[in-house]
Amino acid sequence: MLVPSASSDGDFIGPSINEFFPDVIFFADTPFEMNRIILIRFLAVAVLILLFWIGTRNMKIIPTRMQSLAEMGLDFVRVNIAEDLLGKKDGKRFLPLLTTIFFMVLFMNITGIIPFLNIAGTSVIGVPLLLGVISYGAFIYAGVKKSPGKFFRNSLFPPGVPPGLYIIVTPIEFISTFLIRPVTLTLRLMMNMIVGHLLLVLFFSATQFFFFTADGGFKLFGAGTLVFGFAFTLFEILIAVLQAYIFALLTAVYIQLALAEEH
Repeated sequence: MLVPSASSDGDFIGPSINEFFPDVIFFADTPFEMNRIILIRFLAVAVLILLFWIGTRNMKIIPTRMQSLAEMGLDFVRVNIAEDLLGKKDGKRFLPLLTTIFFMVLFMNITGIIPFLNIAGTSVIGVPLLLGVISYGAFIYAGVKKSPGKFFRNSLFPPGVPPGLYIIVTPIEFISTFLIRPVTLTLRLMMNMIVGHLLLVLFFSATQFFFFTADGGFKLFGAGTLVFGFAFTLFEILIAVLQAYIFALLTAVYIQLALAEEH
């Protein structure tokens, strides 16, 4: 759903940040109130569950098309993220988490280019923050599980550093390791989806404005904005996949760092 492209006096109206705060649809003034973006999130998760259920409900030696797609997606995460970074043993341990993160982010990102949805479920901070906290929790869990007595000490006081430098190194390590990581995971995902949505709305609302409101030769600009809109839609598909990959990959990297021998 695009915002109106022109005001009553014919001026162009661009996209607004208010689109990420839509009106409540159900359960207003309760802790369970739901707006359009929350409904899109539920829809994305429902479609994700449905597709994997169809693809895996009746596994065969000669796979069906849906089974092949499901296996291809699962193998991508297993081989290219989990095992590539964590090895077969630890990769198998954390594979369910990495798979869930990858596909959840992917399906919620891709709603940003689906007609009549047109906004990513990850474009508001709730889901990115939740996944960032889960990723951070997995990092802490992996480190404490591997080295219960040394993980926090070695993270804050890296071995081999002269003792006099800890007054500088320790605050930097605390901020970079325990504060910045979940924040950057959250903001990277959310801001990419916000910018993508605003640009798409800008292109297509400008197209509508030029075609139906602008006068004379200005209508020709609509062809240009339409081409840019479709081109950027394809680019947004790439960004949706890339951000899902990066989020799952960085989660695996953080777990790998927590499992490093020096901890």
